[in-house]
Amino acid sequence: MSNDMIQLLVLAGIAVFLILRLKNVLGTRDGFEKPPLPMPGQNDDADSVRRDFEVIEGGPDRDITDNVAEDSDAADALARMKTVEPSFGVSDFLGGAKQAYEMILMSFESGDLDEVVPFLSPDVYETFQEVIDLRKKEGLTVDANFVGVRETSLVDAEFDDDSNLAELTLRFVGELTYAVRDEAGAIVDGNPNEVKRQKDIWTFERVMGADNPNWQLVATGE
Repeated sequence: MSNDMIQLLVLAGIAVFLILRLKNVLGTRDGFEKPPLPMPGQNDDADSVRRDFEVIEGGPDRDITDNVAEDSDAADALARMKTVEPSFGVSDFLGGAKQAYEMILMSFESGDLDEVVPFLSPDVYETFQEVIDLRKKEGLTVDANFVGVRETSLVDAEFDDDSNLAELTLRFVGELTYAVRDEAGAIVDGNPNEVKRQKDIWTFERVMGADNPNWQLVATGE
């Protein structure tokens, strides 16, 4: 067997391993060829409308019920979070989480987590860095460009009354172009000219009422 054939088989094996590893870390990517959606901020008229978060006596908090079912455990957890930290807004959090999603995702793809360290738990940082180090070791680089966030939705909310620890689980659907290249520049995975849909389930955590305003990413999945 020629050296070229051996190198090709080795690169193919590395690509398969990385695809499986990335799926576990960041969720799934589904290709599609629809025109890219507008970037966040281009059509934000609806997002710019701020609701009055104050609960009317005897009425539901629309900031909560617009995002989770009114009588759900998640709604109850969110209400208790607001009791501890009245300035907390669910819709505001979702807006910030959408920006954090893009920042963290693209920092991972570029292989440089320095900017997002404050927003990652030690376990998540270690997992992301492990994949980044593996790519570098194998001479692989990622070309990725973020197109936009198609969906940001609240999946679940939990709150511990003893520790004031809040956990919010979100579903993201993002759009990006993506390609993995070997040392010679050849593409071993992805297509830089095809917009792919990236699906993730991320869980953020924070102690409500604490001085530190940063939510940390503590779990990822799909």
